[in-house]
Amino acid sequence: GMGWVLLGAGLLLALYTLLRHGLRRVPPPRARPPLRGRTAIVTGGSGGIGAATALELARCGARVVLATRSAPRGEAAARRIRTETGNAEVRFMQLDLASLRSVRAFASAFLRQEPHLHLLINNAGVSAGGTTEDGFSLSFQVNHLGHFLLTQLLLERLQSCAPSRVVIVASRAHCAGRLRPETLGRPPPGPLSTFQDYCDSKLANVLHARELATRLQGTQVTCYAVHPGFVNTELFRHAPLWLKPLFVPLAWLFFLDAAEGAQTSLHCAMQEGLERFSGRYFSDCRLQEPWPPARDDRLARALWEASERLVGLGGAGGSPSP
Repeated sequence: GMGWVLLGAGLLLALYTLLRHGLRRVPPPRARPPLRGRTAIVTGGSGGIGAATALELARCGARVVLATRSAPRGEAAARRIRTETGNAEVRFMQLDLASLRSVRAFASAFLRQEPHLHLLINNAGVSAGGTTEDGFSLSFQVNHLGHFLLTQLLLERLQSCAPSRVVIVASRAHCAGRLRPETLGRPPPGPLSTFQDYCDSKLANVLHARELATRLQGTQVTCYAVHPGFVNTELFRHAPLWLKPLFVPLAWLFFLDAAEGAQTSLHCAMQEGLERFSGRYFSDCRLQEPWPPARDDRLARALWEASERLVGLGGAGGSPSP
């Protein structure tokens, strides 16, 4: 039916984009701005784009916190990055975005242990079915709601350390997203529920950056949504089995490696003079216009208010409602 047609079209679009990306030259290495004395959090920092992002921030001298779910993988990644960069200021802290309780625990531990925060890279992402302990669909909670709560809980610290930045890793998949504030966080209906949920969460990412920028005007905290490129990471580990044979050769041939996938996140984290583009969407290290629903300010506000309600935040910013 229609679902398969859409999936086929999606794969063709992906193939076209992969060909375009795959045949393009690797960008020259960027000049490394000194980040000594600055602290960054990278969620999902133990592998893929997150690890590549953390590695480069550490190379620039930043203190880097890898906020990720698995302690063995997180500790190993932190060790690897310390060794590779000679920067001792790289640490793991546990964060499971599929648990709002874990998000709160991470935020309070971070605020207790770390005096500064200049860069928050909301990078972790999953594309998988299932429901969280909080009763939300897994992809939507990990990709949007958990990061939304995390950002709110760390906002005061970002403000007191300003100028500071929030980078939200979205995706071009936002173009297939549909958001209805009244059904937010529930798995979408239909055979492609997991795929749709992923696309919805990515639309939420782009709108989150947009509304956050509006609310942060005049604070010197800026935020950016980025499309990392189609990257061969473990994001597709939950793809249905029949799709795997399609992904593997494609991934092998054309996907960007994680270091290239990290370029746009790093650009938005470190490039000077981006402040006036706060709230906007970047791809290939360039400003791009996202899909029209991602520019809908009414939808952005409705998403914000619904997200606050779902994660148990009062309208008054960082304080949870009783």
